[in-house]
Amino acid sequence: MRGSPTAPAPSARRGRARRAAGALASAALLLPLLGAAPHDGVGDGHGQVSAPAAPPARLQDAFADAAAEYGVPQSVLLAVSYLQSRWDAHGGAPSVTGGYGPMHLTDARTAIARSGAAHHGDGTEDARGDDSRGARLPRAEVPRDERLPARLRTLTEAAALSGIPAERLRTDAAANVAGGAALLAAAQKRSGRPLGADAADWYGAVARYSGADDTATAATYADDVFDVIRRGAERVTDAGQRVTLDAQPRLRPATAQLRTAGLRAPAAGATECPATVSCEWIPAPYEEFGDGDYGNHDQADRPASQSIDYIVVHDTESTWDSTLGMVQDPAYVSWQYSLRSTDGHIAQHVKAEDVAWHAGNWYVNAKSIGLEHEGFLTAPDSWYTEAMYRSSARLVKYLAGKYGIPLDRQHVLGHDTVPGTTTATVPSMHTDPGPYWDWRHYFTLLGEPLRATAGPKGGLVTVLPRYDRNKPGFTGCVTAGEPCPAHGSSAVRLRTEPRADAPLVKDIGLRPTGAESTTDVNDIGSRVSTGQQYAVAGRRGDWTAIWYLGQRAWFENPGGQPTAVNASGAVVTPRAGLAGIPVYGRAYPEKDAYPAGVPVQEVSPLPYRLLAGQEYAVGGKVPGEYFYAPAFDTASHRVVRGSDLYYEIQFGHRVAFVRAADVRVTPSSA
Repeated sequence: MRGSPTAPAPSARRGRARRAAGALASAALLLPLLGAAPHDGVGDGHGQVSAPAAPPARLQDAFADAAAEYGVPQSVLLAVSYLQSRWDAHGGAPSVTGGYGPMHLTDARTAIARSGAAHHGDGTEDARGDDSRGARLPRAEVPRDERLPARLRTLTEAAALSGIPAERLRTDAAANVAGGAALLAAAQKRSGRPLGADAADWYGAVARYSGADDTATAATYADDVFDVIRRGAERVTDAGQRVTLDAQPRLRPATAQLRTAGLRAPAAGATECPATVSCEWIPAPYEEFGDGDYGNHDQADRPASQSIDYIVVHDTESTWDSTLGMVQDPAYVSWQYSLRSTDGHIAQHVKAEDVAWHAGNWYVNAKSIGLEHEGFLTAPDSWYTEAMYRSSARLVKYLAGKYGIPLDRQHVLGHDTVPGTTTATVPSMHTDPGPYWDWRHYFTLLGEPLRATAGPKGGLVTVLPRYDRNKPGFTGCVTAGEPCPAHGSSAVRLRTEPRADAPLVKDIGLRPTGAESTTDVNDIGSRVSTGQQYAVAGRRGDWTAIWYLGQRAWFENPGGQPTAVNASGAVVTPRAGLAGIPVYGRAYPEKDAYPAGVPVQEVSPLPYRLLAGQEYAVGGKVPGEYFYAPAFDTASHRVVRGSDLYYEIQFGHRVAFVRAADVRVTPSSA
């Protein structure tokens, strides 16, 4: 290491990195024989965890070599890497913020080869989703911020410190680990602390490695790294490498080191975040402008006036700086929180008591909190960091506890599971965070791991493929019709018959002409997602059928590698004497509930029918409700609540609502 009397020369370092890289390349050749690895120790739904026999440990050796070479405790190096990538190399593909390899060395200018299209639509969707006002369409262009903060160009610094070429740092896992070790050692030296094996003495260096520019984010990041060290970790990576970090439960880092880091305090403001995350207040504007227009949210009095029942998970489809620029534009739309990929930093923009415009469905907007995650739906290899997953899960768990939101997939919604409000809006509804968001890992972090909750007679199934092994083919990530890279996914595809060559099920809402569903990454018409629950409509060999959009839909569900596990719960079916009932995208009150001065909102059914003999999983019973907020002056705002009641159901990929008077509720049974 530089500055150490026992450090090998740069040429020796490069030679060692070359040897480690060669070993890793050899290991990659074994992958077809090894099979896929278990995902963070999560079982297969039957209480068993299967793993390949004695997977290679050459990446473990690379961590040991880099730790010795640069004077960094191996536990610190391993834990930093785990928090960034869970030790995965992602085949040399960059993360959403241009980070490469197990150490997430950032080179954003090289990585940004994608365009950042406006997140909330192409000019056809009203993210506000309220018929009582004119549509609030998104602006046509997203601002591009060409500035690259230090956190987005750490790979260049690692190359200079280690002498390893930038291209090898991007593509060679062993070299990447060495580059990360060089950065940590440099951060330790800048803090005036000695290099050495005492992990407790590296808190300040770890905080600096985060790239955060405020003390709260840096401290949260460092706390997470040392929590990983205390707990330990073990997994097989996406390249078939077993990596182990032994637990050190008594480790207590010297947190006072952060005081000399020279970082700013986060922006002042009464944020609504748990103490376990870094959070700053960057407000969305509530301003009046133009011809009676205002933006970009509505003031309200939640939960006193109306309950908060949902959390909606989005991805930004833009970089962090562009995202902040959008939410601070009064002519745009809004959401409550943004989460940064590199370090999990959170910015809050709208108070939970107020209604943000994010979901494209006013009923859901009025009863939800929106979270935007820095990322790109159609870039499957643009992986999310573990730091962001953890930060998001902590925030969601906090909000769920505060507002009584159930931690399940009918209340923690993806934007892609929010229903259209009317038949006309169904095709334009959004599809983020898409099939590459790891819902299984997310719910494990939420403390509600998804698992089987019943035997084969439970009557429901919970969709639960192994993310790393489940790689359905998608198209359209870059060019329409072209295959997307093979990648782990939370999605399971549905067919009309129990065979792999059967047609995909149709979605008449997306394609009223009856055209076939496709494998396009944005086409949700024939797929389900991890954590969603459906009523069983049949079983045949390795195939399971569910009720889906008014039809029987089949998916492959082999016993040796199941894509769904058994569950039980309440289901709805049309009450006796009804051949079918309407399905709605919002639970609005009946006509007589509206007071004078508040225009009656049409209870408009979607283009689907729930037919007799079919069953759908129940998410909850809710009153018909409408939040009338047509003007900047809140004096005219009203919450209209009727006597009609609705059940939320898992009807297709998206949730939906049925009138309680139209259905009967029974326990599910096979």
